[in-house]
Amino acid sequence: MTLAVLGTGIMGAAIARNWLKAGQEVRVWNRTRDAAEPLAADGAVVAGSPAEAVAGADVVVTMLFDAPVVEEVMTAAAPGLTPGALWLQMSTVGADGADALGALAARLGLVYVDAPVLGTRGPAEQGKLNILGSGPAEVRARVEELAGPIAAKVTWLGEAGAASRTKLVVNSWVMTTVAATAQSVALADALGIDPKLFLSLIAGGPLDQQYAQLKGAAMMDRDYPVAFPASGAAKDARLVGELGAQAGIDTSVVDAARRLLETAVERGYHEHDMAALYEAVRAPK
Repeated sequence: MTLAVLGTGIMGAAIARNWLKAGQEVRVWNRTRDAAEPLAADGAVVAGSPAEAVAGADVVVTMLFDAPVVEEVMTAAAPGLTPGALWLQMSTVGADGADALGALAARLGLVYVDAPVLGTRGPAEQGKLNILGSGPAEVRARVEELAGPIAAKVTWLGEAGAASRTKLVVNSWVMTTVAATAQSVALADALGIDPKLFLSLIAGGPLDQQYAQLKGAAMMDRDYPVAFPASGAAKDARLVGELGAQAGIDTSVVDAARRLLETAVERGYHEHDMAALYEAVRAPK
């Protein structure tokens, strides 16, 4: 079986590497070739174009920034695609994006599985992602088998599009949790209270969250090694806000998180972890 991975950033590279370790034949492509080249040492074939990467591939995987980029890359890949190939669309593209890409898959003659993931750099590298799968029921077993080397579990959610909608529900919590943690850490610091006290007071009790402890520590150090880049988090927060508005709910909380993330990005933290939104809270415009 040949797998083509289009997009070898933090997540795509980790996924490709775990498939290679499992003995799969993997081709990779990235817009910036330098980001794909290290995978050659692991056994991947580095392609010069999307069409070259997917030529004859049984499975095509996209792990790219957003829906417009995915559409652009898959359109470029079209001459090399095998009709009936399985397309695992693993990028976070939002509800409308997932539906549009499903229509593109139909035009390209591909079997489309909307399969965004829960997890950041660590789980991706450890092969412990949670894949949210949605698509034709007849390929579910195949997707679950493919997921073995890269995921701890696959949560199957029905028809294509359901997974991307569920991903935004989860990401709504992620963004607002990081923003709330930043608010408390910044307030403590501004009042001359050691922010470690805040984290210790919630530790081990019903108010505690592992995510708050992890991101809070990064905020206190003002050091943001990337697990989930601020630029991607800002994009995801925008998608959550758009979907929430369509659903008729108040999105002011996640909208506030988005504005903080966008400010952090504007200040040069786009490639840092999303915990860098602390820089917007600590030093407002």
